[in-house]
Amino acid sequence: MTDDRTKPPADASTIWGGRFAAGPDAVMEAINASIDFDKRLYAQDITASQAHARMLADQGIISAEDAAAIIDGLDTIRTEIEAGTFTFSRALEDIHMNVEARLTELIGDAAGRLHTARSRNDQVATDFRLWVRDALDRLDDDLQALQAALLDQAEVHAGSVMPGFTHLQTAQPVTLGHHLMAYVEMIGRDRSRAVDCRARMNESPLGAAALAGTSFPIDRAATASALGFDAAMANSMDAVSDRDFALEYLAVASILAVHLSRLAEEYVLWCSQQFAYARLGDAFSTGSSIMPQKRNPDAAELVRGKAGRVIGALNGLLIVLKGMPMTYGKDMQEDKEPCFEVADTLQLCLAAMTGMLGDTTFETERMAADAGKGFSTATDLADWLVRVLGMPFRQAHHVTGAIVKLAEDKGCGLEDLSVADLQGVEAGMTDELFAVLGAENSVASRTSLGGTAPENVRAAVAQARKRFLD
Repeated sequence: MTDDRTKPPADASTIWGGRFAAGPDAVMEAINASIDFDKRLYAQDITASQAHARMLADQGIISAEDAAAIIDGLDTIRTEIEAGTFTFSRALEDIHMNVEARLTELIGDAAGRLHTARSRNDQVATDFRLWVRDALDRLDDDLQALQAALLDQAEVHAGSVMPGFTHLQTAQPVTLGHHLMAYVEMIGRDRSRAVDCRARMNESPLGAAALAGTSFPIDRAATASALGFDAAMANSMDAVSDRDFALEYLAVASILAVHLSRLAEEYVLWCSQQFAYARLGDAFSTGSSIMPQKRNPDAAELVRGKAGRVIGALNGLLIVLKGMPMTYGKDMQEDKEPCFEVADTLQLCLAAMTGMLGDTTFETERMAADAGKGFSTATDLADWLVRVLGMPFRQAHHVTGAIVKLAEDKGCGLEDLSVADLQGVEAGMTDELFAVLGAENSVASRTSLGGTAPENVRAAVAQARKRFLD
């Protein structure tokens, strides 16, 4: 639709009231306007305004007729925005004034009563809290989907042996299922942090007005309840100035982004020809413009790269807020874009990672072959010396190191040494110890709580489905 709102009002200073005799310079209008991005708050702005209007009527501050007209008018605006027929005006600065101006066109002077007993300061704080709360709810759904994809692969590969690494050097054999279950737990903590963040932020700033509260007999508990908040914020100055919830959301997002980046990096390694542990399908791979043989895990690389954007958003907002005195400053206009961008980035990255997991073929024979390399069962040998010969572990560690050196010198694996070779290092050794040197035997023996034994992994998958998916 087209209307006069695409042009500045004849007296643009009317947005700010009678204090200003003239409208803003074009540069001031450009730097001051936030409508290009804060229009994403339209649903929250309309919902909060409707709750405020109902409360004003219930308290006898405005008439029931005016409240009904306001609520109906706001429903119309919501419909227009969602239908794409609403015209946003930069001259009206932000989502709040754009909505109010259109409401005035629809219902006349009654629209001017909506802003009774509130300020744009508590209005935007309320809208933004509602938006971040919704973002956290969406995030939890996406994280649960990722956990489900991880659990599906972990269950299939509960017994698939692969090398476990420390320092990116072969350490001990594990199973692929056990490896993937580590990420299930990491994502579970991310979900827990998001739940904690949501609980802590779930208090309403509405009714704090500009910073000092209001002289009108409002019912802040009523609007808090209507909007799904647990309570109204206790201090009006804190209510309008607090952006802890945005920082905490970005902190949760940053830790999650690090977890996603770590998994993505493993995909990059696993899909390389040097590892060749995994193969992505065509849906999540790309080719090269010059090298026809290339098959690149670009989706994983982009997830890894986008972690920097998320972490940067947290750092940016911390810096914006660090020097701000109480209470509200226009600097706070910089709080929304980082959160909006991070929400979009996480949604895309989580969809990509979930899709990749479902599109991956794991090369289990290659993994199993590598699992026994690099003397990966040396610790099993040391444990056998402790368990069977009664050695102190430190002595067993020393003996095993000598046996590893012997195998290195002979250019063979531990399992390829003869009993005579072994007895030359430690006389009490017998051929029974060969039972612990195979990679499959090694993983099967790791039955302690949290260990990599296939039976443990299958039990962990079942428990995780109840913990995280039910």
